[in-house]
Amino acid sequence: MAIFLTETSRVVVQGLTGAEGMKHTRRMLRSGTTVVGGVNPRKAGTSVEFDDGVTVPVFGSVSDAMAEVSPDVSVIFVPAKFAKDAVFEAVDAGMPLVVVITEGCAVHDTADFFQYARNAGTTRIIGPNCPGLISPGRSNAGIIPADIAGAGPIGLVSKSGTLTYQMMYELRDIGFSSAVGIGGDPIIGTTHIDVLEAFEADPETKAIVMIGEIGGDAEERAAAYIAEHVSTPVVGYVAGFTAPEGKTMGHAGAIVSGSSGTAQAKKEALEAAGVKVGRTPSETARLMREVIASL
Repeated sequence: MAIFLTETSRVVVQGLTGAEGMKHTRRMLRSGTTVVGGVNPRKAGTSVEFDDGVTVPVFGSVSDAMAEVSPDVSVIFVPAKFAKDAVFEAVDAGMPLVVVITEGCAVHDTADFFQYARNAGTTRIIGPNCPGLISPGRSNAGIIPADIAGAGPIGLVSKSGTLTYQMMYELRDIGFSSAVGIGGDPIIGTTHIDVLEAFEADPETKAIVMIGEIGGDAEERAAAYIAEHVSTPVVGYVAGFTAPEGKTMGHAGAIVSGSSGTAQAKKEALEAAGVKVGRTPSETARLMREVIASL
């Protein structure tokens, strides 16, 4: 199995006709994703030709796409100032999974559309400011390179896009059931805990890599969840061991203050929950190899 995204997933791209939408839709198609449509109100009724004669129709709204081609995933590439409206539109249409690639979303906008989706109760949001998710050999929704790793028994959940790619490459000979880039903004739709829960329920995921970052307490909360609910072996990495205190680094969702939110505090919390934590991505990959060898 894969989590959230499978070979039967039908993807529509909001913002398909923009530069980023076109580029990454082409990559998704090449990796075997079933892209059934795009959304751009100004280009409704047109279509876009991609490689190998693939034609993708463009609809005026997500609701129109739902009625015509029955997608169950939307990937959003629209500019940040339009992202909230794009998510609202997808939620109103009843889209089950919405992947918000857009970076630079205002925090209050993210809070608004996350609460809107929660109130509707029908839509899972991944992101914003994330690379999306991939189930290698099955489907790819977002910007994760599809050729860096194949299918296998490892599940990956990560705040960082770049570290998602590096970890997949480091463990490419073993492979992944699914990799989910949740994004590192202060407010995100799907959390470490949500993905850990899904991997725990997936019989094909035999081990999990969890990548976090300094700032906030998401990793500490994930550690508490792992201790109570996760029997699948987990290996972790926390970016930011060398970061100076008092500075927000990269994706970090909060300023590091005292011991709260530091890499060391997160490492200790995870290790107390039985998670092996590497101090570098390569060390983390080595720990995962040891786990896989012991299964």
